[in-house]
Amino acid sequence: MLYVDIPTLKDLANLRASRDEASVSIYLETTPLTQDIEKSRIAFGNLGKEALSQLADAGLDKRRLASLIEELDDLADDDDFWRRQAHSLAVFATPDSIRTFRLANRLIDMAEVSDRFHLKPLLRAVTFRNAAHVLAVSENQVRLVEIAADLPPAEVDVPGFPRGAADAVNKSTINDRSHSRRIHGSEGQKVQLTKYIRRIDAALRPILAGQDLPLILAATEPVASLMRSVSGLDFEPDIIAGSPDRLAEAELADAARQVLDARYARKLADFSTLFDTRAGQNRATTDLSDAARAATFGAIDTLLIDIDSVVHGLVDEDTGAIAFSEAPDAVDYGIVDEIAGRALASGANVMAVRHQDLPRQGDLAAILRYPV
Repeated sequence: MLYVDIPTLKDLANLRASRDEASVSIYLETTPLTQDIEKSRIAFGNLGKEALSQLADAGLDKRRLASLIEELDDLADDDDFWRRQAHSLAVFATPDSIRTFRLANRLIDMAEVSDRFHLKPLLRAVTFRNAAHVLAVSENQVRLVEIAADLPPAEVDVPGFPRGAADAVNKSTINDRSHSRRIHGSEGQKVQLTKYIRRIDAALRPILAGQDLPLILAATEPVASLMRSVSGLDFEPDIIAGSPDRLAEAELADAARQVLDARYARKLADFSTLFDTRAGQNRATTDLSDAARAATFGAIDTLLIDIDSVVHGLVDEDTGAIAFSEAPDAVDYGIVDEIAGRALASGANVMAVRHQDLPRQGDLAAILRYPV
C-alpha cells in the first residue's frame, strides 16, 4: 500500500502563514519498500545536518537549535513512521513543531532554511497525481485497485463489497423477467443495479475517507452512468472503457495512467492557450520582477512555477521588489516560492510543473487578473 498525505489548501495556507526564524523545509526521495528505506533515513539525516549547520552559522539561539535537533532526531528514530512511506517525503520543522507529508510524486532531495517554509515542491503533489484508485465495476464483480508510479498495482480489500449485483439484492440474477410488485424487466434491472451501487458506495466511503487520490471509473453502460448519478464519489471525467472483468490489474493501471496523463495535458494546454491570449492584452508575464509585484498586490489569477529551480533572494513585503542573493543562507528564501505563496494567499490557482512544461520555459508563467 502507498501511504500518502496529500496537502489540502488549508494545509498550504497554514504552512504559508507560518513564520519562525528557524524554519526548515526538507524534501527527499523515499520508497514504499520497507526493506529499502534505510537509504532515505540516511539522506534525511544528512539534509537535517545541512539545515542545522546554516542555522548555527546564522547564530540561532543554542536552546532553540537544541529543540530543533530534538524534533528532527525524534523523526529520524521513529521506526514505525519510516516503515510506511510513499515516493517522497516533505518535512517542515521549527524548534516548536514538525509536520510531514508523504507524497506519491518523486521530488529531488533538498533542504531550505529561512523564516518561512519552502512550499514549491509540495505544490507538485497537488498539481499532478501519479497515483490513483481505479474502481472497476460490472454486474458480475467490483474491485478497487490502487496504482502508483513504479509499483505493481494492488487490489484493495474493501469490507462490505458485494460479490456482484445479484449478491447485493439477494437474487440469483438481476436479468430475469419475473414481476416483483410492479417492477420488472429493464426497469427492474435498473432498480436492482441502483441498490448494488449504493452498497458499493457505502463500502467505499470509509476506505477513501481522508484520501485525496483521483478516483477513476472502469465500467460499461448502464453501470457507468448509474455510478456517476447514484454514488456521491468524485470520479475523474475520463473513464476506462470496455468490460473491466476482462482487464487484469496491470491493464487497469496502464489505462489509468493514460487518464492521469490526459488530465495533466489538458490543464497545461488550457493554460498555454489562455497565456497567449492574455499576453496580447498585457495580462501575462514570465518576468520574476513583474510576477513578484503582481503577487504582492493580488493581481495573479493563475501561476505556473518550475518545480525544481530555486532563485534565492528576498521580496519586499509592501512593494514586491526583488533583491537577489548570490548564495543561499538562513535569511533569504526562494523567490519563486514566495511569489507562489503570495499568489495562493490571494486566491490564485498555482500549479508546479516541470521546466519544459512552462510557456517560454522560464522560472514561472503568470496570467494576471488585470495589467500591472
